[in-house]
Parts: sequence; C-alpha cells; structure tokens
Amino acid sequence: MNCFWKWTAAIFGIVIVAAFIALSVMAGSPKDVYGMVRYALPHMHRGTLKIGSDAPDARIVALDGVSRFHIRERTRDRPLVLVFGSFT
Repeated sequence: MNCFWKWTAAIFGIVIVAAFIALSVMAGSPKDVYGMVRYALPHMHRGTLKIGSDAPDARIVALDGVSRFHIRERTRDRPLVLVFGSFT
C-alpha cells in the first residue's frame, strides 16, 4: 500500500474520532451523539409552513403519561398555541 494512502487513511480516522469526541462533549454523552446523528441531523431543514397555514397533526402523550392523542382530536376548529420552553 502506498505511503500516501496510509497517511490519508490515518488522518481520516483521526478526524472521525475528533468529530465523535466533539459531538460527545456537545451532546453530553456518546449515547446522545448516536441519537443526535440518527434522528436530529437528517431532519434539520427548513419547513414549508407559512403564517396562517394549518400545522401538521401530531400524536402527543397526555398529562397522565400513558395515553396518547392527536392534537386535532382535542382542538377541532379552535386555534391552538404550543409553547416549547422552560419556565423555571
């Protein structure tokens, strides 16, 4: 094997390991890195919703923590505002 390819493979491996370590620090743990890469990164894109358009229906866990329901089942034609955040 050519010396160039050995160095290229070694540098590529070092970059992959460094990226994994950096993501582990950012995400909190190696387990969270897998979740972030598997679920978050493919979905990070701009949506097509505009002001006034209907929000997509979603299935949500109820306050009891067991039962689930679709948002449209509870809201019907009434407006709904969802606030995501921390109030502590």
